[in-house]
Amino acid sequence: MDYSPDDPASIAAYAKQLEGMTFRDVLDLGIVAEGVSREYGSKRYKGGLGTLLEERFFGYKANSDRLADFPEAGVELKTTCLDMRSDGSLAPGERLVITMIPLNEPIAPRLSESHVWEKVKCLLLVFYERNRSKDGYDQIIRHVSLFTPPDDDLKIIEDDYNKIAAYVQEGRAQELSEGMTTYLGACTKGSREADMWVDQFYPPHAPAKRRAFCFKRSYMVTVFNALFADQADRAEPIIKDPRHLDGRTFDELVLLTINEHIGKTDRELCSMLEIPYTGKKRQWSQIVYALLGVRSGRAEEFEKANISIRAVRLEENGTLKESLSLDTFRFKEIVGQDWESSRLRAYFEETRFLFIVFEKAGGGVRLAGARFWSMPVCEMDGPLRACWERTRDVIERGVKLCVDIRDDGRVEVRNDLPKMGDAGSIAHVRPHASKSGYRFENGDVIGDPDRYGDELPDGRVMTKQSFWLNRGYVYEIISLDEEDAG
Repeated sequence: MDYSPDDPASIAAYAKQLEGMTFRDVLDLGIVAEGVSREYGSKRYKGGLGTLLEERFFGYKANSDRLADFPEAGVELKTTCLDMRSDGSLAPGERLVITMIPLNEPIAPRLSESHVWEKVKCLLLVFYERNRSKDGYDQIIRHVSLFTPPDDDLKIIEDDYNKIAAYVQEGRAQELSEGMTTYLGACTKGSREADMWVDQFYPPHAPAKRRAFCFKRSYMVTVFNALFADQADRAEPIIKDPRHLDGRTFDELVLLTINEHIGKTDRELCSMLEIPYTGKKRQWSQIVYALLGVRSGRAEEFEKANISIRAVRLEENGTLKESLSLDTFRFKEIVGQDWESSRLRAYFEETRFLFIVFEKAGGGVRLAGARFWSMPVCEMDGPLRACWERTRDVIERGVKLCVDIRDDGRVEVRNDLPKMGDAGSIAHVRPHASKSGYRFENGDVIGDPDRYGDELPDGRVMTKQSFWLNRGYVYEIISLDEEDAG
């Protein structure tokens, strides 16, 4: 053995040899842990690449103990993938699963007493480049490093743990979602629906999906960048000193900082913050970042936590006119998918929102408040799922397109995708932009289908579509009490 199992530095130095190797190269080293008979290299082996490194590189038999993989050194080995981005750079492609959340037994009340802390206090991270065109054993290991959460992050991670543990202790684990916390998430765990459910230890003992503690993918991106990337483009931190969080959570600090300016107009806030006033809606997010001490428009904590700032405006009569737009989707992408693996579900499962509310008053627009929110699982897997599945079914069956010519000569194309007025809905489908593009089966064209359209499975082209959260639902969100807003 070429490393000392009780010395983190020795373990890390030994692991550095992995950089540039494939997992097949590791097998070729001929290292075999005592008592291991797994058929690595065989199509029958379905285990993880992390297990392979444990047994065929570090030379110890893998186990599912709650202690760290190298207990004498307090080091936990985690193998995770990197995906190639459009600009040619590499970035973590998945969340980092840490350990199971104990749903059918007591949970430790504090992070420092939990097996989560045993796993994350010193991580040996092995990053490999995921190439889906290659066999798993031919993936190349790119980077290896030790990592311990810095003090700037640790208080937030502790608060995340406390929130998850509180839900478990209250018998509400079925309400957990990854988007309701900041860095440490609660992700679903289980490959089959039948294996995903367990009766909770705490009353009322309701069944809940098996979940694991994880570091969110967005958090892992910043970890990777801090370890290996150029830091010149690093986002600005909101928390300049960890002591700013003494006695309060990150959420509380952010909301207090913003909400102490309730009643001020956007013009007054721009003057106070020395920002040129434009009167445009897009400036409201800039105002919020500046209130938080971030001038670049990129907050480090928000990027780590995948927090999306959404500014909305109430009319003078208190109503909300606008629905909340989401990204456009591709018609062919939805066809053949299921809800659990859909991009829309993943977005709401992993994304946390900071709603900033402005309201029209006296000819101006004034700040009305801010609140964090994540979509409850019951709504995600209820009415949102129904909207998505109906959208998929309509596309698979064939979207009905009806062309109407208005009295003023304008052409309108109606379809049978989900509408805002559908009973029980919280979301609908419509274009994101005002431009249109259609190409019909007979070759007729409306608008610019090459620029503004997307091809349907049957070969027709229709205007690109987006999912939207209904304005009535958004109004309910921004009207929630802080405690209920996630």
